[in-house]
Amino acid sequence: MANNSSKAVLAIVAGAALGAVVGILFAPDKGQQTRSKIKRNVGEGIDELKTKVDDLSNKFRSKISAMDIEAGFDELVANVDGKTSEVVEKLERKLQELKTAAANMKK
Repeated sequence: MANNSSKAVLAIVAGAALGAVVGILFAPDKGQQTRSKIKRNVGEGIDELKTKVDDLSNKFRSKISAMDIEAGFDELVANVDGKTSEVVEKLERKLQELKTAAANMKK
């Protein structure tokens, strides 16, 4: 899913940059001014692309982190469930031993 998002962002940025370049090329400016505008617009496009890539990277890291936390939580719950069963079994055995000992004392 992140791959599709990054492709979409790249396509949007590339389309915007291409549109800006074409618009500048057809504008009635001198060569030096046109080259300056192209350079500026390309720089802005690169900055925008870097920002989008950073945003996607942060979202990806956030999701990975959330998945790690969820997996850790699931493991913790499974361990607690297992330990709970063990504790209950030990308590039941102890209770049975105490009942047996109490019954033997009455005899």
